[in-house]
Amino acid sequence: MEENKNNLPEVNAISKDAEQPEGNSTNRDSNEPEHSSSAPTRTLWGDAWRRLRSNKLAVIASVWLLIIVVIALTADLWVPQHFGSPTETDSSTMTSNSRLPPSWEHPFGTDTLGRDVFCRVIYGSRISLSVGLLATAISTVIGLIMGALAAYYGGIWDTIIMRLADIFLAFPYMLFVIVMLAVFGGGIQNVFIAIGVLGWPSIARVFRSSILSIKENDYVDAARAMGASDFRIITRHIFPNSVASVVVYATMNIGGAILTEAALSYLGMGVTPPNPSWGILIEDGQQYLSTQPWLMLMPGIAILTTVLAFTLLGDGLRDALDVKMKDA
Repeated sequence: MEENKNNLPEVNAISKDAEQPEGNSTNRDSNEPEHSSSAPTRTLWGDAWRRLRSNKLAVIASVWLLIIVVIALTADLWVPQHFGSPTETDSSTMTSNSRLPPSWEHPFGTDTLGRDVFCRVIYGSRISLSVGLLATAISTVIGLIMGALAAYYGGIWDTIIMRLADIFLAFPYMLFVIVMLAVFGGGIQNVFIAIGVLGWPSIARVFRSSILSIKENDYVDAARAMGASDFRIITRHIFPNSVASVVVYATMNIGGAILTEAALSYLGMGVTPPNPSWGILIEDGQQYLSTQPWLMLMPGIAILTTVLAFTLLGDGLRDALDVKMKDA
């Protein structure tokens, strides 16, 4: 009997160890790593980047635009070319080099003055890209400010800004730009200013509609109740959540600005010769379309591929930034 009593604590200890949860066992190796069951954090921009990479057309467009930008920025290092009138030493060879067909020495042929069209197309990309980017930047900044004022404050601000936008949109865009250039003169600086100043109404409308759907959310009301200023609410809460649609629209607008600049230069209202704008190259080569089509075809292909790339990239960004396409 005495022997059985002495064994009872040992039995009770064993039963307690058996009842102890496995997670609280003191015999677990302290060096064993703990695995978290929570999923990794996913953000809007992270999901957008993943979806954009899966869009083959958008990736191809991005690669092509990157190639054009690199070529335009490094042109001075490997494409030295003078685009002014031929010098006296060049005049003797101008006739023999005039309007040569594409060859290994001149991939895009030569123009009527014996200048290499390939070099002029490359240097023309600088003008087209700079006008497209700067004009879109100007119109985007103005559109964001106007759209934010109209949507956030509403009332008289909304009425004035939207009616002003209606006035701008009531006039034909190209005609409006031509009138501004006729008043202030041509040149690359006036071209991107005119395109940028007249392109803000569409972006303002897009940004306004995004803000109207966001400013009624609870986190905006909470920030306002905590005493946050209007500037902080717009910049820290509203703008980051509504900028996606503006990014898509601005990307597509770059292609439109390039087309506008080419059309203005073609009409003689944009970039002035001897600067090698794509529009000027098309205007110079149109009279030789039946005999030397490369003079007009090569810059036309450059415009087509560049504008198409910006359009495809904008479509890819629209699909990538659409929260409705976010995987569950």
